[in-house]
Amino acid sequence: MVGKDGRIICIRTEKGRKHDFRVFKQSKVHIHPDILAQTDSGYQGIGKYHSNSELPYKHSKKKSLTEQQKKHNHEVSSSRVQVEHVIRSLKIFRILAERYRNRRCRFGLRVNLFAGIYNYELN
Repeated sequence: MVGKDGRIICIRTEKGRKHDFRVFKQSKVHIHPDILAQTDSGYQGIGKYHSNSELPYKHSKKKSLTEQQKKHNHEVSSSRVQVEHVIRSLKIFRILAERYRNRRCRFGLRVNLFAGIYNYELN
């Protein structure tokens, strides 16, 4: 989770390849109801877990998006770009970009340390 100021609030790690939304559901992280959760299209169904969430619309082969839906998707992606920049910054450390080959029990600790370094560098 990333705050409005670009700081990393919390990180959850899992063993193996798991989808982000599955990790979110299994982590039992509760977001305050007043906070708007802006997610990407991979979080379809987040409304069951957090009612104040915003998703982009998806188009299908049979039905294309209206201009209003395209405008909404542009607004959502414009505000989510900050989160994508944070993810890119963490991948510079290469622990998230490549296969982790060290002890598994220390992976979460190291990711949290890199998040702390990133937050420190924002000052």
